[in-house]
Amino acid sequence: MKNFTRKFKALIIGLFLASTTLFSVGYVDSYFEISKNLDIFATLFKELNIYYVDETKPGELMKTGIDAMLKSLDPYTNFYPESDIEDYRFMTTGEYGGIGSMIRKKDSLIIVAEPYEGFPAQKAGLWAGDIIEKIDGKEITGYKTDEVSKLLKGAAKTNLMLSIYRPVQDKSFDVQLTREDVKIKDVPYYGMLENNTGYIKLTGFTQTASKELKDAYKDLKEQGMDKMILDLRGNGGGLLNEAVNIVNFFVDKGQNVVSTKGKVTQWDRVHKALNEPLDKEIPLTVLIDEMSASASEIVSGALQDLDRAVVIGRKSFGKGLVQQTRSLSYNSKLKVTVAKYYIPSGRCIQKLDYSNKDDRGKAGEIPDSLKSEFKTSNGRPVYDGGGIEPDVKVESENFANITYSLLGKQIIFDFATLYRSKKDSIKKPYEFVFTENDYAEFKEFIKTKDYDYTTKTEKLLKDLKEAASEEKVHTNLQDEFSSLESELMHNKADDVDKFKNEISRIIENEVISRYYYQSGRVESELKYDLDIAKALEVLKNKQMFDSILAGTFAKKD
Repeated sequence: MKNFTRKFKALIIGLFLASTTLFSVGYVDSYFEISKNLDIFATLFKELNIYYVDETKPGELMKTGIDAMLKSLDPYTNFYPESDIEDYRFMTTGEYGGIGSMIRKKDSLIIVAEPYEGFPAQKAGLWAGDIIEKIDGKEITGYKTDEVSKLLKGAAKTNLMLSIYRPVQDKSFDVQLTREDVKIKDVPYYGMLENNTGYIKLTGFTQTASKELKDAYKDLKEQGMDKMILDLRGNGGGLLNEAVNIVNFFVDKGQNVVSTKGKVTQWDRVHKALNEPLDKEIPLTVLIDEMSASASEIVSGALQDLDRAVVIGRKSFGKGLVQQTRSLSYNSKLKVTVAKYYIPSGRCIQKLDYSNKDDRGKAGEIPDSLKSEFKTSNGRPVYDGGGIEPDVKVESENFANITYSLLGKQIIFDFATLYRSKKDSIKKPYEFVFTENDYAEFKEFIKTKDYDYTTKTEKLLKDLKEAASEEKVHTNLQDEFSSLESELMHNKADDVDKFKNEISRIIENEVISRYYYQSGRVESELKYDLDIAKALEVLKNKQMFDSILAGTFAKKD
């Protein structure tokens, strides 16, 4: 055992020495502190595995320790063991080996949430709402979604057998699928809107993002596009070079797009536009929201800094950190934060300061007092330390409590499943309308469903009653509380009618997805979208568009 301990410590320290020779003298200065702690860790790990009362699983134990260590840094520095390599591949390429379907948990069951068009699950005839009972004969009831996901993923051209139960038809069946390399499109939808305006939805920045966007642009240009909306809402980012390529489509060759600065000088780089642009002149708007992050913020922020596009929507997420993937032993990977990025004005839009956490380990936002003003090419003021602020702000939509309840309890999902079982086809997404008769069927469907909810006012009243009871004044206020309760208690039946328009819209979108999948979802929402309506308004008004970029537009409160 002493031999094992010595070899284990020698291996860890040897690996450390091999890596540190690549870096600066500062690392050598701290060698003793690092080697001492590696020695402590090695001996602790050995003693734990030998003497702990129950059987330990060394691989799982090590993974837990690594994850906890990395969690103390930032949420973007992650370890991928060989068993999770499909997740890593999906992160970088948008591709993985599997059946091509989203899954979700419902009570103790795993259900198909949405098959991807053109991939094994959809080709095998699986529907959203189908319950997966067994995988290769193994019962999965009670499994977590990530556990089932691992069973479904695997190398392309390998087979698996699923046992399925379809509740809407009270039907059980087995289906054999052959896994494929599933590639999620970075551009799930593009099309022409009114007034020769082209629309492109970009949902990721994998290795094919710039090519897909370029192909969509060329197709729309052939259809007569002379104005463009690029939709980055909900896009959490991806590869930095793809973001640079996309900015390059609209700015001069040689233009600085983004620079990175890290502790190690090899990460101090300037990324320029390397190619001739596709179109320097087309009026361009970019849509962002709270979930637009990282590469999305490079694209929207760079185009804003260069006064090349009007940014519309809500302030972006605020992720100004760059990750690099490092290969480790046994085919494992480390995704590590190596630098911060700075867009053309010189600002970094990182919102949270992970180097300074509170006692609970929570990173605080950079205070306004420490934020700095920068200038766009035309001299417009922009600021660092908190995401990309849109040039034209559009308030986010707030749905009613009943709508959130119907969504959260999957009642709208279940109704769409039932709808799909009754109709083999529907009209195209832009033509389909969820009718009055359809809504009447929905109201009948939910009569036996539990979709109760508590409004914010009701919660406040409940808190007030509890506080009054604690302070012994509840009895004196009983009549007042009763009166308030009768006034405030919502009537679910009334709310179903009161908020019919927004509920119908969401049902319509869910139903369309059962026939036209992801692209249908995007297309069906276009006619209701407030951000797109604002983008069309700005693009139709050349004076407004130009004055926003010039910094002379007078905003109306």
